Amino acid sequence: MGKTNLELVHECDKFPYYEDDRAFYAAHLKNFHAFKVSGCDSVLGYILNSVVEKFYWPEDCWSIDSTNQTVTLVTPPDATADQRSQLVAKTLDEAVKRGTFEILKGWRNELYPVYGPGGEFLLEMERSASPLFGIVSYGIHGTCYVEDENGLRIWIPRRSRTKQTYPSMLDNTVAGGMSTGEKPYECLIREAMEEASLPEDVMRKTAISVGCVTYFYVRDSRAGGETDLLQPEVEYVYDMKLSADIIPKPGDSEVEEFNLYTVEETKKALANGEFKPNCAVVLIDFFIRHGILTPENEPDYMEIVARIHRRLEYPTASHATK
Repeated sequence: MGKTNLELVHECDKFPYYEDDRAFYAAHLKNFHAFKVSGCDSVLGYILNSVVEKFYWPEDCWSIDSTNQTVTLVTPPDATADQRSQLVAKTLDEAVKRGTFEILKGWRNELYPVYGPGGEFLLEMERSASPLFGIVSYGIHGTCYVEDENGLRIWIPRRSRTKQTYPSMLDNTVAGGMSTGEKPYECLIREAMEEASLPEDVMRKTAISVGCVTYFYVRDSRAGGETDLLQPEVEYVYDMKLSADIIPKPGDSEVEEFNLYTVEETKKALANGEFKPNCAVVLIDFFIRHGILTPENEPDYMEIVARIHRRLEYPTASHATK
């Protein structure tokens, strides 16, 4: 018996819900310290207690409150985002020098933003460090498909067997994280060329914004590095209906090959657990939007729809062009 769609969603949206069991939720939070920045009342992420114990926290800029279980970046009231970012960067540099965390061996040289209430940009940090702090990250996922006399078929890539995260697993046609200041659509255009060799003009003609999925992932061994780190994510979702003569091809070392999967082949691969967890969620969303998964044929329909559009507990940002 393969995995159900709800089980696939649970693999991706794994952090408990307060509403389901308040006592369990409160007890579970005891495993974490809240990440905060001075001058901002909001919790910006949750850091595993074991991570807090391993980090070297310079006393001139970090306050660790073991009683209230908080880790606060302490800066002057007039501190800028750049100043906060520099302090975090120095802390991470020291962790790298000491070899404190496996996850930092996958250093990406990409910066992820951290937002406060109202979408205020507070700071940015190295992408590979973001799960250590449990901050919200943002990305894009695009599904390329063909629809003709043979029915609907989806372009599915297989990740490189040497990739640090989720090696050899199936993925979405185009996917990637959004760095500081990057807009979703421009991220999609960049990733499409880098990963799938899809020309910019083709993407601008075919890519349609179709919503977003949100979930609260808890990292396992397949993600690389330390396990049980928290990774709440917002993924902006796009559909690209391609003509038969447009064929995605690997554009970098991250993808081994692309293949056209029928809907039934995709469902089978999902049930077999062949997809990276958040890619499974994006495909389930695709099936819902295209009328393939319906209230009549999916017994867990309502819970699935709710779980893949989770209201995250942290401040999030708008990416609307100002």
